[in-house]
Amino acid sequence: MSSAQDHPKLILTKEGVKNIREQLGNIPLFDASLEEIKKEIDAEIASGIEVPIPKDYSGGYTHDRHKRNFIVLQKAGVLYQILEDEKYAKYVKDMLMEYEMMYKTLPLHPKTRSYARGKLFWQCLNDSNWLVYVSQAYDCIYDYLSKKERKKLENNLFRPFADHISVDSPQFYQRVHNHSTWGNAAVGMIGLVMDDQELIDRALYGIKGVSLDKSAKDDDGGFLNKDGKAGFLANIEEPFSPDGYYNEGPYYQRYAMYPFLIFAEGLHNVKPELKIFEYKEGVLIKSINALLNLSDADGDFFPLNDGQKGMSYYNSALVTAVDISYHFGGNNPGLLSIAEQQGKVLLDDSGLAVALGVKNGKAKPFDKKSINLSDGSDGKQGGVGIIRSDDIELVFKYASQGSSHGHYDKLSYSLYEDGDEVAQDYGLARFVNIEQKGGGNYLKENKTWAKQTIAHNTIIQDETSHFKGTYDIGSQYYPEKYIFDIKNEDLQVASAKEINAYPGTEMHRTMAVIKYEAYIKPIVLDIVRVLSDSTHQYDLPFYYLGQIMKTNFEYEAFNTLKPLSDKNGYQHLYLEAKGISKGENVTLNWLSNNKFYTNTSITSEGDELLFARIGANDPEFNLRKDPGFIIRKKNAQNATFVSVTESHGSYSPVSESAVNAYSAIKTISLLVDTENYTAIKIVNNDNSTLVFVVSNKDNSLNTNHNLSILGKDYKWVGPFAKFN
Repeated sequence: MSSAQDHPKLILTKEGVKNIREQLGNIPLFDASLEEIKKEIDAEIASGIEVPIPKDYSGGYTHDRHKRNFIVLQKAGVLYQILEDEKYAKYVKDMLMEYEMMYKTLPLHPKTRSYARGKLFWQCLNDSNWLVYVSQAYDCIYDYLSKKERKKLENNLFRPFADHISVDSPQFYQRVHNHSTWGNAAVGMIGLVMDDQELIDRALYGIKGVSLDKSAKDDDGGFLNKDGKAGFLANIEEPFSPDGYYNEGPYYQRYAMYPFLIFAEGLHNVKPELKIFEYKEGVLIKSINALLNLSDADGDFFPLNDGQKGMSYYNSALVTAVDISYHFGGNNPGLLSIAEQQGKVLLDDSGLAVALGVKNGKAKPFDKKSINLSDGSDGKQGGVGIIRSDDIELVFKYASQGSSHGHYDKLSYSLYEDGDEVAQDYGLARFVNIEQKGGGNYLKENKTWAKQTIAHNTIIQDETSHFKGTYDIGSQYYPEKYIFDIKNEDLQVASAKEINAYPGTEMHRTMAVIKYEAYIKPIVLDIVRVLSDSTHQYDLPFYYLGQIMKTNFEYEAFNTLKPLSDKNGYQHLYLEAKGISKGENVTLNWLSNNKFYTNTSITSEGDELLFARIGANDPEFNLRKDPGFIIRKKNAQNATFVSVTESHGSYSPVSESAVNAYSAIKTISLLVDTENYTAIKIVNNDNSTLVFVVSNKDNSLNTNHNLSILGKDYKWVGPFAKFN
């Protein structure tokens, strides 16, 4: 193990560099990554150093230049170690000296929007990004610099920098949040390089004796964590469940994984006695498996909570995650197949291990199967259930609030086929790093639309969001898992209850993915039971994507569009058409990505059938104009919504042929709906039948049930069953 004086020691190690140099030219994936980065950095060196005075938000020139600089510095430092070419060390040194000269007189960033302003960037978060990367560069050229040069950089740049994002900004640093994780890692990594135990302790345990103003809010308006817990270890302990699920959701887990893992790697190399990869039963390594499973067939992360669509495991942070997880987590061969898809590796010890594994033919497919990921530090605050069957992926979200990035969407779901959205979760309202859209930051519609319950595929009572759309209330509660059973690949079931979103009202949702010979693809059966102590209006939206082909009910289409209501997200929905149910099944048939889908729903006489479209009260065109279909029940105390979503055909624009364009389902009916049981019957066009029954109060795996329906006895063991 390297001593405290050896450099590099943080991410690259002396032994690792020696091994890399010996293998160069014989490790294709590593060699290709090295060559690509060499070309990139050589071009940067040729263009010269630019360290502009900060002035812009995200997406602006100075912001992007400083962001580019810290990435370039890290890569140039690595190149110096591997190639032993002093031009890279000189480049890093010269740029760091430019930053030293500027930083010692630099005021707070001129943009005042952030709750914690940085100096190089408009928020301390980005300053922390800078220091995480630059710490690695400094480590790589540490021995190239003279003692005098190191003292100059440490006294005028690195220590003041670390102090600003921590001691000077406790509202940013002193909490449990992805922002703080970056801050902890930044302070800790520069502390490891400089062998500064005070900074290392500050990173691991937070600032002693500092408490936060309880009214403090972050940039998105969410209240900051105020439980007194802080530091890197608290940020591992609190947000991660034992399964590795990160409570802010996969988008922010992806973002936070880089500082989590890169600092952990540094701690492993410099402070092995901490056994950081064993902390909380190895949850950092477990979290990579969880995160990879929170992606669709194309590798795009499910946009739960605040999540930008299209973010995937091809992101550079996931290259880090895959490589470190493989190297320190037991050499899982499934990770090598993802590394092959990513097409690059880290230029460090872990990247070498991955490149050698790929070269030696050890890669195996990363098999994403159905999985339930618990939420909460103890795993008892709900969760996310993912059911996979053939090309169908159902994402059932019954998680906790998810810190300030959480949405008010208890018991919501989204549905995918072959990586394409069928029933969508909207995700966030933000154009990340696009300056012309609010400086690349969160738009006001994130709060007024994306977070609101009506933006999700779940129940809304009286046009009011869950927990009144209030963070402090929502953070106190979470749904309760009722069933997650994937033992039978032909019948996989997820079910959960929520009793706090609306006081006096219980919501119970059960979803089943069913494979049956009458269907081309597995169908998704959705049962939502709402029980209340008083009468209400209940809305259940369904955000399909694509073009309507046909319905089986009459409706009036409106030429003059008006919002559905004036608050709680409804103000952003135009009412495009309206029908009234006659008490029969209603079907919605649509085409998306050249595939045909049908949603068949049980309705009651008088239910309103509403066609809506996102985009009302959106003068700056910040929202996507996506469609939705809402079933509304008025003046109901208790209500049961039942629907089946079915993928059943395709269209070829080349041959201009439609195949299986119509549903295979003739009718669905509610046979039983009592306090104890709900039973659904599906009759198909081929006259085959399917009965699904669920116990509403007893979820024991061992209970024997006997239910008589229309003179026929149904017997089974466990909380649910299917009969043909």
